[in-house]
Amino acid sequence: MGEFFIQALGEVLNLWTLVLITIGVIFGIVGGCIPGFTITMAILVAFPFTFAMDPINGLSLMVGIFVGGYSGGLISGVMLGIPGTPSSITTVYDGYPMAQKGEPGRALGVGVLASFIGTIISVGVLVIFGPLIAKFSLNFRPWEITAMIVFTLTLVASLSNGAMIKGLIAAGFGLFIATIGLDRSGNLRFDFGINEFSAGFEMLPVMIGIFAFAQLMDNVQKLNKEKEKNTKEPDMNVHIPYRQIGKDLWSQKMNTFRSAMIGSIIGALPGTGGSVANFVSYDQSKKFSKHPEKYGKGIPDGIIASETANNAVAGGAFIPTLALGIPGDLVMAIMMGVLILHGITPGPLMFSEHPVLIGAIYVGLLVSAVIMLAAQFLLIRVFAKISLVPQAILVPIVLMLCAVGAFALNNTVFDIWVLFGFGLIGYFLSKAKVPLTPLILGVVLGHNLENQIFRALELDSSWLTFFTRPLSLLFFVFALLSIIVSIKQNKRAAQTEGGGIVGDETDQKIS
Repeated sequence: MGEFFIQALGEVLNLWTLVLITIGVIFGIVGGCIPGFTITMAILVAFPFTFAMDPINGLSLMVGIFVGGYSGGLISGVMLGIPGTPSSITTVYDGYPMAQKGEPGRALGVGVLASFIGTIISVGVLVIFGPLIAKFSLNFRPWEITAMIVFTLTLVASLSNGAMIKGLIAAGFGLFIATIGLDRSGNLRFDFGINEFSAGFEMLPVMIGIFAFAQLMDNVQKLNKEKEKNTKEPDMNVHIPYRQIGKDLWSQKMNTFRSAMIGSIIGALPGTGGSVANFVSYDQSKKFSKHPEKYGKGIPDGIIASETANNAVAGGAFIPTLALGIPGDLVMAIMMGVLILHGITPGPLMFSEHPVLIGAIYVGLLVSAVIMLAAQFLLIRVFAKISLVPQAILVPIVLMLCAVGAFALNNTVFDIWVLFGFGLIGYFLSKAKVPLTPLILGVVLGHNLENQIFRALELDSSWLTFFTRPLSLLFFVFALLSIIVSIKQNKRAAQTEGGGIVGDETDQKIS
């Protein structure tokens, strides 16, 4: 094992490969921080350049984009309130409020350092526990994956800020959106006679529309209110308080480690990814917190949970791709494409047949994490200045970038209409105080949920099998417990708010 690590170090730590990794990291950060561009777009743009490279250089470039992209999403999330990537959605919950309270540097710094730690820990998990996790993943059949997705969807209860029913309705609507188009048998569903609907909706323009468009419209409204009130814009000059960031991370050691493990494990499970890890980690951090009522109002704990987990996916995601030949998402599918392009078939034999290449991926992840940390702190002030641009200029520019990102996915104007259509839906739902996160979660997980249910029933027509398999039953129990805990937390929050109101009234009477 030590020999191929030494060989891998020699292959990666050369000038040209380091340059490729640096280019990949910076390009990934840029792709991640631009709403609508995302990691997937950055990977797709770079993919053709790997054709003329050897496998190690090609994968090194991709790994750099992968690591940089996962950390880049927090920049627009904190400064604009728009997640640059789906895996940074929960980062917005606390990052944007912190920026609005005059602490953008602290929010960004905490997120970057948490991203670095999450990546490093995930590489450790990949190196030490990779074979064990790969064997464990073999136990996940369609029944277990179905149960795991159901468990993830139950998180809408705790992520809906007390609006549990609205959250569940939003999740159901998201699942419905995922059913539009062709089913597994090739039959059209819910196309309403519109040809473009036959292929269904791409998740990217839906996500951009729901989050970005709604947020931009809110920004326009806030701009008008600020003009009416003649209020001064808050000073958003970014200063990175390194000592405070270190204290924040040190005080959240268990939260950081737990989130990194959640991200690594979820990343290792086929069919999941940064989005799922993002939600699960944030939810668990909130449940274990001594002050869950502060989440969503601007607390470093939420940023740490979100960014540590989504970056930890980077290491874990390679396990099913390399060991099983099962890519967990489109990004990993492109990674597989690089290998197949060079005549390497991912699968169980890859660890024994290409140990140096496996080691190069480990080293590439570590080197990318270090370069990402340096690049983020060097470039973060430049990106942070986006928030200083007047909203009247910023809104149309960001909206244009979102439209370009949606169009570039398939080079079709229809995706732009999808963006604006779901943007209006997201805007009106937000005005009705319907949480948008469950809606996106339903869209993201809908196709996989349907496929896994059909696969399970094809193998065994009995629905009881979902509850007789131990791992599947365990996930369903977790789902039930999640709902119960969420109900109790909502009741406790309602009682606390009620007590606060009474206290305020009493203080007013005394004064």
